[in-house]
Amino acid sequence: MTALTLSTAAAPGLRADAIVIGVAKGTKGPVVAPGAEAVDKAYDGKLADVLETLGASGAEGEVTKLPAPSGFKAPLVVAVGLGAQPEKDAEYGAEALRRAAGVAARTLVGAKKAAFALPLADAADAGAIAEGALLGAYSFDAYKVNGKDPKAKNGKAPLAEVAVLGGKPRDKAYKAAVERAKAVSEELNRARDLINTPPNDLNPQAFAAIAQAAAKEHGLKVQVLDEKALAMGGYGGILGVGAGSASAPRLVKLSYTNSRAKKHLALVGKGITYDSGGISLKPAGHNETMKCDMSGAAAVFAAVVAAARLGLEVNITGWLALAENMPSGSATRPGDVLRMYSGKTVEVLNTDAEGRLVLADALWAASEEKPDAIVDVATLTGAMVLALGNRTFGIMANDDAFRTAIHEAAEEVGEEAWPMPLPEHLRKGMDSPTADLANMGERMGGGLVAGLFLREFVGEGITWAHLDIAGPAFNEQGPFGYTPKGGTGSGVRTLVRLAELTAAGDLG
Repeated sequence: MTALTLSTAAAPGLRADAIVIGVAKGTKGPVVAPGAEAVDKAYDGKLADVLETLGASGAEGEVTKLPAPSGFKAPLVVAVGLGAQPEKDAEYGAEALRRAAGVAARTLVGAKKAAFALPLADAADAGAIAEGALLGAYSFDAYKVNGKDPKAKNGKAPLAEVAVLGGKPRDKAYKAAVERAKAVSEELNRARDLINTPPNDLNPQAFAAIAQAAAKEHGLKVQVLDEKALAMGGYGGILGVGAGSASAPRLVKLSYTNSRAKKHLALVGKGITYDSGGISLKPAGHNETMKCDMSGAAAVFAAVVAAARLGLEVNITGWLALAENMPSGSATRPGDVLRMYSGKTVEVLNTDAEGRLVLADALWAASEEKPDAIVDVATLTGAMVLALGNRTFGIMANDDAFRTAIHEAAEEVGEEAWPMPLPEHLRKGMDSPTADLANMGERMGGGLVAGLFLREFVGEGITWAHLDIAGPAFNEQGPFGYTPKGGTGSGVRTLVRLAELTAAGDLG
């Protein structure tokens, strides 16, 4: 894990492999950002000209390397683009700092230490830089023989240490901001590890065991319902989805409590550790990344642990609905009817619409505890990807104000999200002549139909929201900002911020 420190040291005298500075895109060319004054001075105030000569423009994500000036103990300067220069007297936004720090950390793979001299106006900026650097330094190399050996021919270790220059190590606000960044980033990276782990090593039982170990480490309560307990409890949705697999399903309840808490937040995560589509088998080319179908459960797991590490004054219950969706002689068939934990019956028209079935059982279980609000997170529908693309998740809710609050929380932490409706006319498409409802409805607006299905399993009077993270949960393109290729940990930071707002009483 990348180490993190705050430093008041001057850039020239700091021993490091590189000094990271910011450069913005000005109206007349690149502009050296605040924080890099010492470096600019060593270039006789002509650093912007030097960078422009080297082809730098200050565009977001751009990286320019140049030798450090004479007298610097670090041999390298890494100038990273911040994007457009802010208006006069305005400061650089937190997300611009996160992304720049992430790009720099990815660029410095293999380095032992880097000093980040990016614009820093307050403790929040220090936290943003720290978070971006820790997330950008992430790598998943557990299955590469040489991956963790920096001396190996075919692999380099991630950046080992990040020093945030301009920070105040003894200032309470700065210390708290950096500790928050560390807790959230480390747990988000743990979620990325889970998402990237091959399904032959992460089945429902293995995931449950990881949750149990984390609960012991962080003082959480944990309850794991195995297949026998699920059968005795009548969890027909989870059992129906897992019926075709040799790996039996699990429902994990992870509880964090705080003696000063006045609110209770329930988080529910879809945890399909591998999704073949079941009998309604996915077409060729759509199976290879389906280890990521447990990203919602990973996000919920990470958020609960992060909340515990931060000591938030809110009670949080995380529900991980874990199953593997496989075709076999014992698998649920299209046309089968499942009796859900709520007592409702569901006609299964498509076994590849399985996430809503496991979530339905978990949502009803969460509702029984009468929390103040429930948020479920799931890689639920391809329709949401078609609607919002690969980087934005959709938010649906039974309360407009709550949906808006989640959207604002997501924007605040740098996660792209968009509010989506729940049109009542789409509900009729799920009517079934055989059961209380079907697990499929109209094809058009399929992401919204899925949200309407889930709403059927939320207890009366409980505020609820659904995050469909199917687009941003797994990045199949190249890395960008602090986002790696593969599992991203989408939703974690939004859930943590939501928990903070709930603890502060800012959600009503």
